[in-house]
Formats: sequence, C-alpha cells, structure tokens
Amino acid sequence: MPNRSIELALLGVLALLWGSSYMWISLALPSFPPATLIAIRVLLAALVLLAIMAARGIRLPLDRRNWKQFFIQSLVNSTGPWLMLAWGQQYAGTAVSSVLNSTSPLWVFVFSFVLLNRGERPGTRQLTGALFGFAGIVLIVGVGALEDIGRNLVPQLVVLFGAALYGIAALRGPVFAGVPPIVTAAGTLICASAVLVPGSLLIDRPWQLTPDATGVVAVLTLSIACTALAFLIYFRLLNTLGAMGTASQAYLRSGVGVFLGVVFLSETLDLETFAGICLAIFGVVLINWPRAAKRHDVSAPVPASK
Repeated sequence: MPNRSIELALLGVLALLWGSSYMWISLALPSFPPATLIAIRVLLAALVLLAIMAARGIRLPLDRRNWKQFFIQSLVNSTGPWLMLAWGQQYAGTAVSSVLNSTSPLWVFVFSFVLLNRGERPGTRQLTGALFGFAGIVLIVGVGALEDIGRNLVPQLVVLFGAALYGIAALRGPVFAGVPPIVTAAGTLICASAVLVPGSLLIDRPWQLTPDATGVVAVLTLSIACTALAFLIYFRLLNTLGAMGTASQAYLRSGVGVFLGVVFLSETLDLETFAGICLAIFGVVLINWPRAAKRHDVSAPVPASK
C-alpha cells in the first residue's frame, strides 16, 4: 500500500472530478445531445490517454484476453451506466436518480459475497460505513425524494441497475492487477468509443450541430479532466484502496455538487444538507479505515540457565 494519505487525497480528487461532471454536462447539453456528448467524452479522453502513453513509450497490449476484459469493463464502467442514467433520469427525476445512483458501495458489498473469497470480502465496519454514507446522501438530496421511489418504477430500476454495474466494475479491479492504470483506462475508453461513436453518428447526426463556446469548453473539461484524468485515478485506487474504498467516492460526489452550488451558484447550505455531508464523510472514513493487523504471538524458546 502506498502512502494512505495520498490515496485518500486522490479519492477526494476523484469525487471532485466526477461530482463536478454533472455541472459540466448541464452546460454542454444545450449544444450536444446526450448520445453525442457521451461519445465525445469517451473518444477525446481515449485520445488524451493515448497521447500520454505515446510520449511515455507505453504500448497497448495486443492479446485477445486483455481486450476482452477492456470491453467488458467498458460496458459496466461507462457505456452501460452512463446511458442508463441519461435515460432513466429523464423520467425518474434528478433527486431520486441521485439517491439510487449512490448505492454502488452497497452493491459492492452484496456482490462481494458472490465474486470474492471469504478473506477478501468487506467487513462489518465497511458495511456500517456504506449505510452511514447512504443515509448522508438521502439527507443531502432531501428525505422527500424517497416519497417518489416506486412511482416511475422502470426508469428507477434502470438507474439502480446502472449503480449495480458500477459495483461490478469496482470488483473487477483485480483482473487488471498486472496492467498499468493508464493502459487499463485507455483500453476501456477505446472500447467504449467503439460502441458510442457509431451510435451517436446514427442517432444525432452530430455534423449538423452548431455548439457555442460554453458547450465546447464544457465538453473539453468533461473529457480531459472528468474522464481521462478521473479514469487514471480510478484504476489506480482499485489497486490501492480496493473496490469498496474506491466506490465510496459515490458518497462524496453529492457533497461536491452542493459545495459547487454554494460557491458558484450562490446556493444556501441548510442544516439538513450539512448533516448529510458530515454523515457521508463519516461513512467514507469508516469504509477506508485500515484493518487492524493480525498479531502473531511467537514464543521464543527460553535459553537454559547455565
């Protein structure tokens, strides 16, 4: 394990990048339809990572096994969840979607009993942290959002399934244990681009778009910072903090959104929201608290007295 404080700082950066992506998406959507926006996001991010790899002399693997894993990861880490959230949020509502989309740490805990060996599964403390974090999200979004759960059942289930895919994506981290994070990130985004770019060309005809300067800046920021850089950090953290620790950034994203709203949009911070942010942070701390090292008592032989 590298320096834990550095890894936790990177977890905060990841939450900041992915938490701010909602703001950049809202600024870009007037210029780019959802399918085209997501396609540009993954394609530009892949090109940025490929340029960095070329400068550092790092090559992509050529074997079929790695590319099969990259493709599966792209489905559960980007293509599937992003499309599900984009569609489901239109009908389920933003507040309910935020709550459902933040359940990925809970899904990591559930799926770990199916996919991991007993010694690799999260413990009771991490489950407690996940529950505290989820409670914090409910307070941040507003307890009233829970009243809408079940009203638009199919879109809500789609959003929830997208969060479940995030949980599976986090648990697949050990598959890429021997691969540098930049290679995994680039391979995943290339596979996502291979699916999303043709789809956007068929659906939106993006060559007919006339984006404004705000939309262009937003999509560039979303691609370079919130995707290329974020994926680099994400795949690094899977190796250092593990699936549950990395997934816990989902609880920090809503707090980041509130912070950005207060700073840039002159929004107010009420007591319920503040309490929710504190609960979410406490949950993340519990999830990432290092496990106590097991003590091994080895009795040394007592030398015979002379």
